Amino acid sequence: MKKDIDFIPVENVQLAVAKEKNESDSLLWKVHILNKNKVSIANVLIASKGYGEKNGEKQSTSILRHYIEIIGPEDSAVIEPIDSNLFHLFNEYWVSYYIDDQIYDKKFIFVPGSISEQNMTYIDMIQNDGVLHA
Repeated sequence: MKKDIDFIPVENVQLAVAKEKNESDSLLWKVHILNKNKVSIANVLIASKGYGEKNGEKQSTSILRHYIEIIGPEDSAVIEPIDSNLFHLFNEYWVSYYIDDQIYDKKFIFVPGSISEQNMTYIDMIQNDGVLHA
């Protein structure tokens, strides 16, 4: 049962949303997971969804599920592209992974308006500007 699982707080794993150029020089946003641990994280499961309101009308996106087998120490991986038309929503990423036999679990939520140019900072691990979520 869930009550029998010892959930240790997540440390040294972050999410970032960064603007990148694709092959046709178009700009698009991508969500990255950053493993700042000195060890690999494995069996990374991520469920993403958006929800909120626009003009008083409720909106939500489909729930997307992603699997990344392993992310090396002090490395990153792209989770998914994200459309800038969704930045007015709460963008939620529920991340679970293992280090050895221990499971870790954390929900990251980018609140409406937080993914914006004024919140961008340089992120060494992806060598790009982005919005970092701790």
